[in-house]
Amino acid sequence: MHWNEHQEPLGTALTLIHSRQSTTSRFLGEPGPDRAQVETILDAAGAAPDHRRLTPWRLVIVPLQKRPLLADAFADALSERDPLATEAQRQEASEKAYRSPLLVAAIARMDAASHDVPAPERLISAGCALQNMLLTAHAMGFGAGLLTGKSLYSQRLKQFFQLSDSEQLLCFMAVGTVLRAKPVTTRPTMNDYTTTL
Repeated sequence: MHWNEHQEPLGTALTLIHSRQSTTSRFLGEPGPDRAQVETILDAAGAAPDHRRLTPWRLVIVPLQKRPLLADAFADALSERDPLATEAQRQEASEKAYRSPLLVAAIARMDAASHDVPAPERLISAGCALQNMLLTAHAMGFGAGLLTGKSLYSQRLKQFFQLSDSEQLLCFMAVGTVLRAKPVTTRPTMNDYTTTL
């Protein structure tokens, strides 16, 4: 197969990659992806590079009916790191659980079974899985973004997601319809981050 036979799919892929933008969860609303679309988004994670095929990460969907429990966990996580947090601050923290129709927690698995695969490789695999899902959601016309924060390292969320001692909550991925688009920002180009030996 010659270069020109690859041009069309390559152009489509590059357009998808360069047009994707992260959307904060407060600007994501209904409609969200339906069940078949959710499965397609999650299946894309499985195509990530994975040395020794360990799947050194796992995903947890937080359905709408479980959001009140996550909201309580977010509020408690705030109080855990700031015992003087006000009720208004706790309420603000809890509201994050209700944003976006689809909310998926990404968890890194750093257990002994994968001790011969260095931790950075396992995290790279998780990052690629997340990027695959973000691009798939974008290709479907949805907005998506990754949610992080200090609560990810709290004992309260560790208990909520029943994490083992060898697991770490990495982020949440939020997916939905973009309610308010942000301005397109200038991104770095290869000259900004590439050198030659």
